[in-house]
Amino acid sequence: MLIYFIIAIGVLIIVHELGHFITARLFGIKVEEFSVGFGPSLLSFNCCKTTVRLRIFPLGGFVKMAGEDPSEMTF
Repeated sequence: MLIYFIIAIGVLIIVHELGHFITARLFGIKVEEFSVGFGPSLLSFNCCKTTVRLRIFPLGGFVKMAGEDPSEMTF
């Protein structure tokens, strides 16, 4: 039963983060990383100038877009 819950949550997370990814790309924002899960990386590969990662704890995810880090700001 727990495995079905983890799979269902994983699918929801992927669909949710894909929404962020697609929207960013449609608006011309560079996506640096698409990640499902948190913690250490289990699997990592590059696709379309984006690093795609599967991490050990599948209860979340994120899309890192260019310009999100304030230390990268140039004036």
